[in-house]
Amino acid sequence: MAGIAGTEWTAEMEAEIRAIAEREMPEDMTAEDKKVVREARKKMKEIEKAKKKERKAAAAAAAVSLAESARVDDVEYLDSSKEPEQVYGDYKLIQSRCAKTGSGRKFTKVEALDASQIGKQLWIRARLHNVRAVAKNAFLILRQKTSSAQAVLSPSDTIPREMIKWALRNITTESVIDVQGQIVASEVKSCTQNAIEIAVQRLYVVSKAAQPLPFLPDDAARPAQEEGVHVDRKTRLDARIVDLRVQAHQAIFRIQSGVCQLFREFLDGHGFTEIHSPKLIAGASEGGANVFHLEYFKNPACLAQSPQLYKQMAICGDMERVFEIGPVFRAENSDTHRHLCEFTGLDFEMAIDEHYYEVLRMIDGCFTAIFDGLSSRYAAEIEAVQRQYPFEPFKYRPSGENLVIQFPEGIAMLRESGVEIGDFDDLDTESERKLGELVKAKYDTDFFLMPRYPSAIRPFYTMPDPEDPRYSNSFDVFMRGEEILSGAQRVHDMKILEEKIKALGIEVETVRDYIDAFKFGAPPHGGCGVGLERVVMLFLSVGNIRETSMFPRDPNRLTP
Repeated sequence: MAGIAGTEWTAEMEAEIRAIAEREMPEDMTAEDKKVVREARKKMKEIEKAKKKERKAAAAAAAVSLAESARVDDVEYLDSSKEPEQVYGDYKLIQSRCAKTGSGRKFTKVEALDASQIGKQLWIRARLHNVRAVAKNAFLILRQKTSSAQAVLSPSDTIPREMIKWALRNITTESVIDVQGQIVASEVKSCTQNAIEIAVQRLYVVSKAAQPLPFLPDDAARPAQEEGVHVDRKTRLDARIVDLRVQAHQAIFRIQSGVCQLFREFLDGHGFTEIHSPKLIAGASEGGANVFHLEYFKNPACLAQSPQLYKQMAICGDMERVFEIGPVFRAENSDTHRHLCEFTGLDFEMAIDEHYYEVLRMIDGCFTAIFDGLSSRYAAEIEAVQRQYPFEPFKYRPSGENLVIQFPEGIAMLRESGVEIGDFDDLDTESERKLGELVKAKYDTDFFLMPRYPSAIRPFYTMPDPEDPRYSNSFDVFMRGEEILSGAQRVHDMKILEEKIKALGIEVETVRDYIDAFKFGAPPHGGCGVGLERVVMLFLSVGNIRETSMFPRDPNRLTP
């Protein structure tokens, strides 16, 4: 080999140096040749360092170029104390050029606009839902979350005709715009803010929406029974960002947020502590084959099917009452209206004194509080959903009075109605729905709890019934004839747990930490796991769980 000298290099020299640097250095290589390889490797580090510096400089230059290009012929985003040269146009790219305190403008939310503000001049930032010309005027519908308001451009000494033409021709629907205007009294039946409209004085585009849109929000918002263009679910989910702008769909996720808040509030008020358990675990948390397997630093691992084992370990750690809201993963190849591969679980676990019905009473109180809270706090959102997805209001009873029927009683009701089902068979979707119909007809409720399920169809950690071990101290809870919750008293004896785990063919060592948690004494306890998306789907009766999952994951969908 030849030596390497000098500090300048060409592309050909770099290729030669790289080839030398990538050579191995076997034991029988001469000291002189090893020195050459080391020098080549040192030189390559210098080359890579210089290239990295060049890339950073290029990226910085590109950012400056972008910022400069955004300033050309745009309207200045000025402090409110200054008058812009134009009363309409496109903003410069908003890059926080204003003082740290901002421009001084105060924006009013669309939902806050009402008759009490008549005569006031306000700034509103919203999306342009649509714009239309009527005579010499331009009518703009502004939309923000689940609220809408009408703004009007009328020619005057301060509103030139060119401004109206510009608004009609240049602002694309779904663009984000700023409007300054005076609130005036008006009856606008097509908007949620139906007692006022905005007389526009200034109008600026903050962010222009590209065209064409994947679909019009109005088409995605059209009820199934209404004539006109309809957008299929796949198209909506593929462009979920636009779909979420539909008022009913926005409302669904505000209601979903409400379920979580109410769940947390109730349990906080009953002495529960919120925990956060790991989702990367060494062994299956529920048993069975519906597990997503992955490699964890060259070791096998899987995604948690529930926080079950960790909730129980927390109880063994004397936390007494715990709950969690977090993701749950199930590798179920089920393309149905109610199954997802990833969903949000609402789980709680609690020490019990004498009987697992203590858990049932907690569930009864919790769900009654959730249903009451949704009806009182989210009436506007429920109404928005109902306009697009008409449904009968959800029926339930006051806390402490909700229906409890035993599993054998449910089986008897199904048999009496002509359903062929065995004493220890699990309920399939069709049987659940039929039972829901029977319960609604007999007891006039959409919500009921059903304890004493057969042991053979429950997880390994479920406590057997003391009177008949073919049954268990477990339960499901139903809304509109579909299961939304499973729970049970747990086995808190280490030896029984090991026997049950081995019987299922689960490697005991993969859950050794869980089993050992019971070694030093564990209080009797029970709990449950709730599927958030199912609760919302059934409360609102929207028909498919993908409507209540913001970015659903099922066997056919991993994006967006």
